Amino acid sequence: MTTVNVHEAKTRLSQLIAEAEAGGEVVIARNGKPVARLVPCAGAPAARRFGALQGRMETGEAFFEPLPAAELAAWE
Repeated sequence: MTTVNVHEAKTRLSQLIAEAEAGGEVVIARNGKPVARLVPCAGAPAARRFGALQGRMETGEAFFEPLPAAELAAWE
């Protein structure tokens, strides 16, 4: 973990970002007190594939029936 002051962070921003990309952590301090942390972003989530569960699940006929009045009232 690297700690730098705000002025040094402005001067070396590209280097600090490269350090974070490599898996490091950079703490930016103001007057010796930590105020920000530079860490790598998590990777983008995997794309969802439409129909991934096709054939693995089944919806019964009761799913399409109207809800009972008592249950409908609970949603209002």
